[in-house]
Amino acid sequence: MTPTTPEAKTVAHSRAEQVHIIMPVDVNGGYTLFGGMLMQWIDVVAGVVSRRHSETETRTAAIDHLEFLAPAHINDTVTIAGRVTCVGNTSMEVCVDTYVERLGSPGRRMHVNRAYLTMVAIGLDGRPTRVPRLIAQTDEEKADYEAGLKRRERRRQAALD
Repeated sequence: MTPTTPEAKTVAHSRAEQVHIIMPVDVNGGYTLFGGMLMQWIDVVAGVVSRRHSETETRTAAIDHLEFLAPAHINDTVTIAGRVTCVGNTSMEVCVDTYVERLGSPGRRMHVNRAYLTMVAIGLDGRPTRVPRLIAQTDEEKADYEAGLKRRERRRQAALD
């Protein structure tokens, strides 16, 4: 960590949210949101979250879970929300949730996607660099952190197999 990087940060410190209205250019032949477009938006949100937490450039190392729960249609409003769930030495797990609001259903958001991305902090020398620890304050944040540790262990075991 650089001298100006704090030793630890809260989950709230790095949260990020992005909102889109699905336009014709964003859809596939079935007039639903093109999965690749959503993946791009998810990656951008994860990048913002990880940069806020690490105060460095970051790179996407892996997307080990991406689940499409329901389609999003043309003219729907899409909200993409990201948060750090777990950190290692140089990496951060970022959870990104996607919600859809349809016209005529005010205030009703439908959860349509969840993704877990591993982001790596990159120092000025172009190599991975240490990240601040994560302060999990709420019961939900603590549960996210514990689940993140289990996912990290599964990723390590899969890499060894």
